[in-house]
Amino acid sequence: MERVCSLCLAVVFRETQSDWCPACGGALVVRTEMAEDLQRAALEVDHRGIVLPRRHALGGIITPQ
Repeated sequence: MERVCSLCLAVVFRETQSDWCPACGGALVVRTEMAEDLQRAALEVDHRGIVLPRRHALGGIITPQ
């Protein structure tokens, strides 16, 4: 299960202890993890505890469709 902000849709790292989004202050909702996220070996997490989007080897952000 992962926690996602209901306003800005930021994914909050599971070990971050917070009931609200550290980016915008919105409420966090719990949803099942996507299969793609389960395969990722290393998550990039910023200083607020938000999981950063994946990056392509040549640069840029990979966004799901």
